[in-house]
Amino acid sequence: MQKTANYNGETLPREYQHSTVTATVVVCTRSRPASLRQCLQSIACLEPGPDEVIVVDNTAGDKATESLALEFLARYTIEPIPGLSRARNRGIVESKSEIVAYLDDDAVPDKHWLGYLLAPFAAPSIAVVTGETILPGSSAGDDIREPIRFLSNKDCHWFEAAAYGTLGIGTNMALRRAACLGRKVFDERLGRGAPLHGMEEHHAFVRLLSLSYCAAHVPAAIVVHPFIRRISIEEEVSHAIAYWLLLFLESPGHRLDLISFLCRRLGHKPVTWQRNSPPLGLIVTSGWRVRIKAVLSGALLYIRTKELIGR
Repeated sequence: MQKTANYNGETLPREYQHSTVTATVVVCTRSRPASLRQCLQSIACLEPGPDEVIVVDNTAGDKATESLALEFLARYTIEPIPGLSRARNRGIVESKSEIVAYLDDDAVPDKHWLGYLLAPFAAPSIAVVTGETILPGSSAGDDIREPIRFLSNKDCHWFEAAAYGTLGIGTNMALRRAACLGRKVFDERLGRGAPLHGMEEHHAFVRLLSLSYCAAHVPAAIVVHPFIRRISIEEEVSHAIAYWLLLFLESPGHRLDLISFLCRRLGHKPVTWQRNSPPLGLIVTSGWRVRIKAVLSGALLYIRTKELIGR
């Protein structure tokens, strides 16, 4: 069966039509007006639409980006220090809604994406909701009809599952703003533009679940998003090691979980939970020379991230 972007063509199922929470869609961007235009056009077609749209420009300011935001009646704000996590944190601060939903500037959501994404927030315990992200031109079948999956810190292997991708990726997620206030929920050492590329959304999911909030993954909340390799495979392996070290050294209560996870991956054993993001397990299929080099470079990379704490 060919995947279409709509669940049944034109309308949301009844159980998704009664969300009363307010929502902001935040689009973080950096000097990509052509991609941003397509994203904002798709947001303008959402049913239901958001209460507000915020474009966070991760530069010192760009007239083309500002003009696009104004053209689509979005609020334009600047986060001048480079880093996707900084831009996403700025979006939370600037938002006036109960829920903050995120899209990358090269993402295109399905018309009913926001309605599906907001529905689980009817439960006060839910602080994170993610959807299904697909590649342009890809197909899928009945996975969009799968039930919502939930995750909490009461579940077995919850820490590794949240930290390594069971919930999806940051271009298709929404957070409860009240759960994020008073803290920088996105670690600014992580993400594009920071020393450690990527994984900032998974780290944020771990933080929120650690506070006894729950997360949900909604397969029907679909976003089309291209996969772009921004660093080499060798660099990806180094970043994977650095991220593992960050978790291991800064989450002492979960060190045994992380050691067990790493041993299972090095032993080519599959994870016991469903994955919804591209794997960071490249080290698993690499030779020992690559692994040893990655450990050394990953350790140095983690030390670099430590220098940013407190800035």
